[in-house]
Amino acid sequence: MPLTLISGPRDAGPGEREQMLSHAARIFEEAGVSDHVRIDVPGRASGDEVTGQLRESVHPVVPALQSGSLFGDRSGLLVVDAQQLQKGEAVVIAELVEAADPDQVVAVFVAEGTVPAPLSGVLRSKGDKVAVSKLRERDASAWLAEAARERHIRLESGAATVLLQRFGTDVAALGRALDQLAVDGSAVSAEDVAGRFANRAAGPLYYLSDAIAAGQEGEALRRLEDFLEHGHPLVLLSFLEGVVRRRSLAAVAPDLETYASWVKGSPKSYPVRKVWDARSRFRSEPLHRSLDALTRADLTLKTEPEVTHRITLERLTVALCRWLGK
Repeated sequence: MPLTLISGPRDAGPGEREQMLSHAARIFEEAGVSDHVRIDVPGRASGDEVTGQLRESVHPVVPALQSGSLFGDRSGLLVVDAQQLQKGEAVVIAELVEAADPDQVVAVFVAEGTVPAPLSGVLRSKGDKVAVSKLRERDASAWLAEAARERHIRLESGAATVLLQRFGTDVAALGRALDQLAVDGSAVSAEDVAGRFANRAAGPLYYLSDAIAAGQEGEALRRLEDFLEHGHPLVLLSFLEGVVRRRSLAAVAPDLETYASWVKGSPKSYPVRKVWDARSRFRSEPLHRSLDALTRADLTLKTEPEVTHRITLERLTVALCRWLGK
């Protein structure tokens, strides 16, 4: 049977999910499937009623795989969040997939991470695989340029930058923003974007640590503002403490393998190599000052009024840029 696994990152965000579902839609379109059954797999600890080995919300997979269209056309099945299938469900669905009529059913499984066995083995051996990688800002920038061309929109100087600052790698939200901007005309300026959209992108924290490492105070403060819109300050402090800790370990480690073992990583992994390759810039005094500042900031956040938290984190961010930046 036409069978596809669309595999995305474990920490997929809205942008990655949009890409995964877009791939699924194209697969059904190319296969001539005009309509399909969609099953959104709930979390494994959901309170769904169980019928046999399947939870109630997963049970529609049975008739979808066992019967075709009444009009002789191919029917479609889309299983979203397949990584959340329970062991018994994976066993049943694997058997159904093996027995399904290839001329009747087109099945697409969308997963963030690993699908449980034995279904994972069946998907690997009998199906096609589409991999969706974690979106980076450069990926979103390329996507934005193409999406603007498709909508016949001209992004003037700075407009794309502001859009990425507002929406990050969420290509679904970027697409909706372009649709709104297209109503006002074909040329979009940075002022148009800033005036219409005021949200902050929920980007990964390493964007902030990269700005600190580069000594870019303005960029680091912007990343800080983005994070505080969505995340908790203590999570930020824990992350920054980890950054300083890894630098400190790299500065004293005798070799890469030892450093990798200390941080419980692989010597071949990019994050490990990134810190190790920059170790010649790490000095003991700035690292000690950074750890002391992080400790004092942690105490402030836990004992002082909330009104002081933002200014504390802003001062900490600027100080880290000056101590740890290039």
